[in-house]
Amino acid sequence: MSFQPVLLWSDALLFVLFAAIFALAFWARRQEALRAAWGRVARDPVAMAAATVLAAFIVVGLLDSLHYRARLDVKPGEPVRYAVEVHSALDALLAGMRSRGEKTYSAPLATHLYSKEALADSAQREFPRLKHGGAHLGKDLSGHEFDIAVRVSRGCAGGLVVWLLLVAAWCRLRGVEVIEMLKVGAGGTAIRPVVLTLLPILLLLGIAISLGGGYHVFGTDKVGQDVLYLSLKSIRTGLLIGTLTTLVMLPLAVLLGILAGYVGGWVDDVIQYLYTTLSSIPGVLLIAAAVLMMQVIIDTHPEWFATSAERADARLLALCLILGMTSWTGVARLLRGETLKLRELEFVQAAQAFGVGRFAIMRRHILPNLMHIVLIALVMDFSGLVLAEAVLSYVGVGVDPSTISFGTMINTARMELAREPMVWWSLAAAFSFMFALVLAANLFADAVRDAFDPRASA
Repeated sequence: MSFQPVLLWSDALLFVLFAAIFALAFWARRQEALRAAWGRVARDPVAMAAATVLAAFIVVGLLDSLHYRARLDVKPGEPVRYAVEVHSALDALLAGMRSRGEKTYSAPLATHLYSKEALADSAQREFPRLKHGGAHLGKDLSGHEFDIAVRVSRGCAGGLVVWLLLVAAWCRLRGVEVIEMLKVGAGGTAIRPVVLTLLPILLLLGIAISLGGGYHVFGTDKVGQDVLYLSLKSIRTGLLIGTLTTLVMLPLAVLLGILAGYVGGWVDDVIQYLYTTLSSIPGVLLIAAAVLMMQVIIDTHPEWFATSAERADARLLALCLILGMTSWTGVARLLRGETLKLRELEFVQAAQAFGVGRFAIMRRHILPNLMHIVLIALVMDFSGLVLAEAVLSYVGVGVDPSTISFGTMINTARMELAREPMVWWSLAAAFSFMFALVLAANLFADAVRDAFDPRASA
């Protein structure tokens, strides 16, 4: 085998999470109430458009979670050896971007470096040519703009062809006409927003592939790395922090919030004391102290990690664990207040009168009426978690420095904005990707809230 598969802990947890989502989706199809609620989501045009954007981000994140170590060339008779550096399937697909590094900053689609340098064959300071960006043009740069226009046209044409093939294949598979498929509600889903949202995604993908073959689409950073490559690599980190943190936060918030609101008494007092104490401590300081303690443990046990990727992955998981343990208080307080209202309603009091146990009431009557709050709170917290990673990276206690993330990109761009001339593209790229991810998640969460809120559907 030319490579050795590597399964990091974050990869395993991410795959388990998506497997659980698929299992729950299969189970929900057999439940009439859940099937009806998700049917309302599927018929919402905005929700389906947002889900399409989220699916694109998830595909990139999953590709970046398939890790491997490349096989090294050895002499005949020597044992097989593999490289220490761990790559992913996304790295293999973006090998051109990853390997075509420059010396330092270069603007998007530029052919020269962004700052002047003293050249060996010139007495004046000039902008040196890039090693890879625009190298196919040679010395004659008169056709630079025309070449960009041609590549953009080719990318648009390629994306349009792929889109048309996908639409034709879907229509053939479903046995429907294109006009019929594009109707809102056709087949029980709003397929038209999905198709129309997929078109600009494929067009942008085609343009990026076409331009990326000869230029740095979003320029390069201080050490000459392609900014588009860094932005795509940051997606996995954002998805991990936003999803794995909820695995830690959700059980604590739901269990303690419902217990405090329904049971009351000394249980409510203890839980209130716990989350009030945690909330009184400045969040950044608490997280920073916990991250630093985990970093000490990681530094004192280097034998636990075979590669630097495993070490960086351990710090990422520790950050997710710490964020989950410190961010459940707001959701728990919200669920407690809602449970206090629900326990006074007639159907809950009727269940109590019939002798139904406390935990059965909480599971059958309280929790289903809180799910819309849980879903919207979790997805809204997604953006807060991504922002928290950026803040922690700013103070130096975020992800490992070798881990590419939106936070590290923004932190680096902060220093670049102060130079003259200003380097703006790193911040713009990170902000654009992060904005699209968070906006799609929030729009989808709004649709899920409206579909699952029993008072909205009443």
